[in-house]
Amino acid sequence: MKGKIVYQTEPMKIEVREHEFSEEVEAGSVLLEVLQTNVCGSELHVFKGHHPTLKCGVIGHEMIGRIAKLGDNVKTDNAGNPVQVGDRVVPVYFVTCNQCRECLAGNLHHCIHMYKYQGQSGTFASYYTVHHDQYFFKVPDGVSNAEAASANCAFAQILFGLDKIHINPGDSIVIQGAGGLGLTACAVAKERGAKVIVIDSAPSRLVTAKKFGADELIDMNAYDTLDARVNRVKELTGGWGSDFGLEVAGVPDAFSEGIHLVKQNGKYVVMGNITPGHTTAFDPGLLVRKAIEIIPANRYNPEYLYKSLQFLERNAGKYPFAGLLDAAFSLEEATLALEKSANREVTRATILVNK
Repeated sequence: MKGKIVYQTEPMKIEVREHEFSEEVEAGSVLLEVLQTNVCGSELHVFKGHHPTLKCGVIGHEMIGRIAKLGDNVKTDNAGNPVQVGDRVVPVYFVTCNQCRECLAGNLHHCIHMYKYQGQSGTFASYYTVHHDQYFFKVPDGVSNAEAASANCAFAQILFGLDKIHINPGDSIVIQGAGGLGLTACAVAKERGAKVIVIDSAPSRLVTAKKFGADELIDMNAYDTLDARVNRVKELTGGWGSDFGLEVAGVPDAFSEGIHLVKQNGKYVVMGNITPGHTTAFDPGLLVRKAIEIIPANRYNPEYLYKSLQFLERNAGKYPFAGLLDAAFSLEEATLALEKSANREVTRATILVNK
């Protein structure tokens, strides 16, 4: 089968290549026609050369696809839902071997083989193979392509991270960053009954955060010092500070600021800073005295992808998830999509591949 792939030859340089895709599908695997794939923040890390391991190869991981061919023994998705050719599905983008020490300890999101196919198989392509050691789930009819396209990265990651802190109705959470992750976190935290406080420097993002359930907005242009932001959070939380914090800004200085925003004995989830080697000044004494628990969250266990689809189906039409993708490109325009995303000329780019 003829198609195309987007191949990164080196940081900041990619090529759209003609590619012959095999029609042979191994037992337990699934061949997908890629319908839509997004420019995730991780793609930008790869594109800029900041990813610790992936410097070249076929790129892309956040997507929705349509089943083109089923390998032997594949009758259902990993939730037991029957599947057939033509069904829309989303895959967990990394391998979970279920045999290594991390998988056996329940840490499927840290499988030591997770990047087994890295660089060889990516979603910036006409077709994508879900291998036998990857999970995949059928997309409910009531969930659109645009909504589901982000489920296998941003959405599942947020659900996984927020489950680590057990938000209860009436709790407060301060979210640093109103990009795709932050906006998704707004909706999830709001559905759990939290008071949601969002900090960002882009007024347009803050306006959007309101649509996703944010109760209070802190514009860093107006509250332009650490003390000003800390005092504002305290004003909004009865003088205590927020019960929980979530860093999804991807800025090292946001991490060091987070422990100032969270109350004593609070919990702080760090998710946005994923690039090794970037540092920030940090006050460990304040951390110890406030007894704040810092919880890093990277990737997710596979069942969270299924939970993401259930959330989207349950809250259909309540939050404008489809609207998070504000710019669409063709596969041939992948370079443009990456460049505009890197320059922040678009908020969230998507690539439409097959109709």
